[in-house]
Amino acid sequence: MTLDDALALERAVWDALVAGDAAADEASLAADFLGVYPSGFAERACHVGQLDDGPSVAAYRIEDARLDVIAEDAFLIGYRAVFARAKSPAEEEAMYVSSLWRLRDGRWLNTFSQDTPEA
Repeated sequence: MTLDDALALERAVWDALVAGDAAADEASLAADFLGVYPSGFAERACHVGQLDDGPSVAAYRIEDARLDVIAEDAFLIGYRAVFARAKSPAEEEAMYVSSLWRLRDGRWLNTFSQDTPEA
């Protein structure tokens, strides 16, 4: 796993949020996905559910990405995300994200993600 490969997987999730593509978002997340956010814990259905009314993100960029290959079938990527929500595209926000990806049945799936708003 290279940093570019890991970023491509992570961008697929962000791109689904920009496109409002719930199926693509769900396809990137493991059935037992766990998100840890300032609002609390979220399962895959909650993550995908944010797209019920269309795109949730207007634009994003990933900065200062770091990769930790844990095993042949697992890696952790951490980065700073700068993004604008679809409801307020002129206002940028930033948060630090860490995502754990695991190789299951020949597919890379996001199994865990934690978002920490930038102070």
